Amino acid sequence: MMNLPVPAGDEILFVPLGGVGDIGMNCALYGHAGRWILVDLGVMFGDETTPGIEVIVPDTAAAEGVRDRLDAIVITHAHEDHIGAVPHLWPELGAPVHVTPFSAAFLRRKLRDEGVESEVPIVEHGPGERFTAGPFELEYLPLAHSIPEPNALVLRTAAGTVFHTGDWKLDPGPVVGEPVDEHVFRRLGDEGVAAMICDSTNATVDGSSGSEADLLASLTELVASKSRQRVVFACFASNVARLDTVARAAGANGRSVALVGRSLKRMDEIARQCGYLTDIPAFVSEQHAGYLPRSNMAMICTGSQGEPRAALARIASGSHPHVELERGDTLVFSSRTIPGNERAVARLQDRFLRMGVEVVTSKDAFVHVSGHPGRDELRRMYGWIRPEAAVPVHGELHHLHAHARLARDCGVETVAEIEDGVLLRISRRNVERLGEVRVGRLGLDGGRLVPLDSKHVRARRRLSEQGVVTASIVLNGRGRSLAAPRVSSQGIVADDEVQGLASELACRGAHALERLSAMQRRDDGTVEDAVRTAMRRHVRSNYGRRPLVEVHVMRIDGGQSG
Repeated sequence: MMNLPVPAGDEILFVPLGGVGDIGMNCALYGHAGRWILVDLGVMFGDETTPGIEVIVPDTAAAEGVRDRLDAIVITHAHEDHIGAVPHLWPELGAPVHVTPFSAAFLRRKLRDEGVESEVPIVEHGPGERFTAGPFELEYLPLAHSIPEPNALVLRTAAGTVFHTGDWKLDPGPVVGEPVDEHVFRRLGDEGVAAMICDSTNATVDGSSGSEADLLASLTELVASKSRQRVVFACFASNVARLDTVARAAGANGRSVALVGRSLKRMDEIARQCGYLTDIPAFVSEQHAGYLPRSNMAMICTGSQGEPRAALARIASGSHPHVELERGDTLVFSSRTIPGNERAVARLQDRFLRMGVEVVTSKDAFVHVSGHPGRDELRRMYGWIRPEAAVPVHGELHHLHAHARLARDCGVETVAEIEDGVLLRISRRNVERLGEVRVGRLGLDGGRLVPLDSKHVRARRRLSEQGVVTASIVLNGRGRSLAAPRVSSQGIVADDEVQGLASELACRGAHALERLSAMQRRDDGTVEDAVRTAMRRHVRSNYGRRPLVEVHVMRIDGGQSG
């Protein structure tokens, strides 16, 4: 791994710290003329492989190493995977945070929740506005996405221009915000663009992502077809346009709409504060929804990704204090499943199906449009921008490879296929790979940021996956055993087999002690290692697991305990 070099005046350095090779945790450094800026600072969320850790952020050690030359943190839009790490990582970075008004309102709410709102300098810019940060002349270019005020970022420098798309789509009827202005992007292409750093999420999807405006008729018809029962929509809280569309579809059928989930209510407040949803009637609270006739009510719920603590999961388990679904109700998943969440979503949908609730997804009806560009939209953007080089980002490897092939098909001769940590040098002449810098992931663990490969996180993961065995050995000072080993286990066998396993392991531990010499039994570390190895081998051979085995040695006549 290399340290970041000092960027020269005839080059732009680019290194992604997150979001290239995975979905989420977007974060990238740009350097020019001795200075740096950071574009986006997002999170991704934990799963069953990160027990006890719900939020994961990029390791920004590379950016922290140039903190004295870091002029700005520039946020493209307010999705968590682009803005969510600011409260956690800003203290180590310290630069002003540049955002549009909606993102500023969202960020201030997050900072207030963390108690650090007054510490972070926030600089607001309107969509389409130009501003400077060190040697960079920056410009927000409005695009469409599934949240208000998504922006591409133009980085103009003495060494050339880079076009960083952020998350985007081309939507002639975005519902929230204005349609994309093709002429703006064509003019940018006419200026000359050295490299386009571009969203790859839907690079494997033919056609276009579809328009939010086209969804209204389909959702209106769907609600009309469920005239007597409750209809519930699951979508991302940040999709303000979808809140608008669902509200209009429900209203056309004489239904009020309730928001179920704190993040939805928070997003509604922020959107209205920023001038969105102003012609939509106030949403009903979840506390009052249960008092309205089922045929007069629609709901929008959080939890479309199977999150265990979100509203949908609580409704499915019967633990939600205000909302319940019953046989004949309809649950519409008006969202895409983020890669990695497939199993959790499928389990959640199965629970509702067992309750007799009809589950509708995008496979069954037209209930969702993506916020990312399909292949036809990518081709149009490449036709407008005509970059000298393409750098696919924001996606898993198969997304990046598909995007790279498409860029070449569009006539881009230089395509840099990279992952997190790869340092690129961009100039008017070419794009070259200089090496790799340190990247990684940190988990928010009880208020602290810890590396995901740290010892205690790995032990927790092993415990959750393979189980744990705890053994107590009682010896006198000469190493003689004074009692049979006491053994307990968790997560290895069924409850009715636990006692039998404990007996087996106690025998294995006793035999391991007998094989040690008198001198060896006087050393606690040697005893622990021998017993641990014997028990682990037995479990592995007979049960196919590799548990965490903890052995405690106790001496009752003045010896040291292990």
